[in-house]
Amino acid sequence: MDYNSFLTKDFKNNGLGKGRTTRLRIKRRHLLIVLASVISTGLVLSLVSLDAKAKRYAQTLNNDPLNQIVLPIQVPQTAADTTRSVTPVEEAPQNPWLEVKVKSGDSLAAIFKRNQLDPGELHEILQAGKETKQLRYLTPGQTFRIQVDEDNSVLNLVYNINPLETLNVHRDGDEFLASYHHKNVEKRFNHSSAVIHSSLFEAGRDAGLSSQMIMELARVFGWDIDFALDIRQGDSFSVIYEEDYLNGSKLNDGPILAAEFTNRGHTYKAVRYTDPSGRSDYYDPSGNSMRKAFLRTPVDFRRISSGFGMRFHPILNRMRMHTGVDYAAPTGTPIKSTGDGKIIFIGRKGGYGKAIIIKHGGVYSTLYGHMSRFHRGMHVGKHVQQGQIIGYVGSTGRATGPHLHYEFRINGVFRNPLTVKLPNAKPINSAYKQDFETHAQTLLSQLTVVNSSLALNR
Repeated sequence: MDYNSFLTKDFKNNGLGKGRTTRLRIKRRHLLIVLASVISTGLVLSLVSLDAKAKRYAQTLNNDPLNQIVLPIQVPQTAADTTRSVTPVEEAPQNPWLEVKVKSGDSLAAIFKRNQLDPGELHEILQAGKETKQLRYLTPGQTFRIQVDEDNSVLNLVYNINPLETLNVHRDGDEFLASYHHKNVEKRFNHSSAVIHSSLFEAGRDAGLSSQMIMELARVFGWDIDFALDIRQGDSFSVIYEEDYLNGSKLNDGPILAAEFTNRGHTYKAVRYTDPSGRSDYYDPSGNSMRKAFLRTPVDFRRISSGFGMRFHPILNRMRMHTGVDYAAPTGTPIKSTGDGKIIFIGRKGGYGKAIIIKHGGVYSTLYGHMSRFHRGMHVGKHVQQGQIIGYVGSTGRATGPHLHYEFRINGVFRNPLTVKLPNAKPINSAYKQDFETHAQTLLSQLTVVNSSLALNR
């Protein structure tokens, strides 16, 4: 029986009338209101008590230095907030940049004219400092960035000289100021080794070396090994070298630091050393220069068409002593001086055709014959350096085809250029010998580790 039925029945049983029942129902309603009020008051008191406890707990946390943590408070967005408009702040427009790429035959004056820039400002820029001298010698492919204002006046000029160097010129009031910015490269060390099966070039490429690095390896050992004639299957090499990285990307190859080359069973070792004066060169483990006073060959040739010694002369049709070596090569192939010296003859010389004779000190001399032409600037008395171009292959004089006739003389006596023992260049300075030995020992130890891996992979 529910509560309402119970009250109604109880009243009827006590003889109460209808009106009486109504009044009692009203009192019952008041009773319910009172009960609800009591319950609400209790809830409020409980919440107040909890809030007080929470404040005391928060105060405790605030007093603890380990709990000094500030939490972000999110404020609910009101209707007023959603309708409030915000006026955006307009940013001032940036002055535009002109992107310029140097064309063949370009000059800075031509670039300014092409972009309708004031030539007077060009003069001021070139006078901004010694750094701006770079702007007088542009190379096709280089890039410029020029910032101009609304009047097309130059504000900034950025010239990318190379991947590492940038020239910045900026306006400062009524003048221009110039400055260099140089990016630092990261030096990394790498190594490679290989056994030659067909050619040095193919073995080097298979070992991950660039063409430039392969040529550098050949230059290091080029005084002891003729890479055109002496290379045999089974020869091997190991090399430690630097690589330059910029922003995580390889920029280029650095120098060879140490290398070993085994040719026909004989092993040659070379170490790069830079002395305190800044001079760098390659030396063997004992400190002797890898360079010789003379290059073994003066030209990049296809084949040796005639060696040193007695032979049947193809034009004179008789046996005759051949006093040099003939290197067959296409007309126009550059000819290099095999050593430092002074030109003592240049011109036509009988059967030699166009020829040059160079004197190297008081003992040695070399002759280069059958040239098609001489290099610009060559004349009697001119001092030339080892490897410098002096002329070009031809077939002048008594010649059946384009080739270089090369002679090597010691005290006026003809010697075989392919077999003569070449004098060494100067060894390492004695003042640097101890420092070199420490440096060389470190690199040669690393080279031994590289060689061990090569031996395992043979």
